[in-house]
Amino acid sequence: MKKFAIVLLGLILVLSVAGCGTNNSSSSSKTVKVGTSSSEVPTWTLVQKLAKKKGINIKIVKFDDYVQPNIALNDGEIDINAFQTVVYFDDFIKQRNLKLSAIGTTNIWPMGIYSKKVKKVSQIKDGDQIIIPKDPTNLGRALLLLQKAGLITLKSGFTGAGGVENIAKNPKHLKITPVDAGQTARGMDDATASVINSDMAINAGLNPTNQSIFREDASNKAYINIIAAKTSRKNDKTLKEIVKIYHSKEVTNFNKKHFKGAAVPVNKPVSYLKDYKQN
Repeated sequence: MKKFAIVLLGLILVLSVAGCGTNNSSSSSKTVKVGTSSSEVPTWTLVQKLAKKKGINIKIVKFDDYVQPNIALNDGEIDINAFQTVVYFDDFIKQRNLKLSAIGTTNIWPMGIYSKKVKKVSQIKDGDQIIIPKDPTNLGRALLLLQKAGLITLKSGFTGAGGVENIAKNPKHLKITPVDAGQTARGMDDATASVINSDMAINAGLNPTNQSIFREDASNKAYINIIAAKTSRKNDKTLKEIVKIYHSKEVTNFNKKHFKGAAVPVNKPVSYLKDYKQN
């Protein structure tokens, strides 16, 4: 009888431990790894704090380039990422045949022209060098910005796809040099001006609101940043809850105050981006 009781007690302990293991597994399933840029870490630190109250554990993974976050997402090293414009994302997943989807909007980060040598676009002289990011979508975006600044004229019908061969007129004979986006801020040391993405400018210690000599407006849907996930998880309840937290008033107000206009919050559903086009 005693042996039976001991066996029974042992069985109960095994089942108890197994039950605890199941609960831990369920809890760990709510741990979400978020890949983002250095400049966006403060926002995600707040989202992390708010998500914890809802039983979601967010781990922030920092990236300082525009390639690895999507590769890491596709490879399952992270669960979502938030660092890129929708137009860049669509081009990237098309070129690499990745099964990723946008699941939420975040902000629009206006691109700007920066310089250590001139204070106005009009002071850029004949033959001066202008640095621009070389990845396809940001390159096109930079060319459109240079056109808006009155420095070049692009071929009729240019929508942002393509490179410097789309320049129709370059009256000042500017030397337009594409480099990695992460190197555009350093380009200011040698070139007359550099076209820099807002997050890269912040990483370099620049203030996009008052240190750029020319800046795009925040009205183009193509340049709205997104939260992305694997397509197989686009309807995941936990990920949807994180998007909801990002769109909360607390996070929105934080972004407005912290970035001082460098990031303009866009709290819209993903369907809002379906008809985007570059202009």
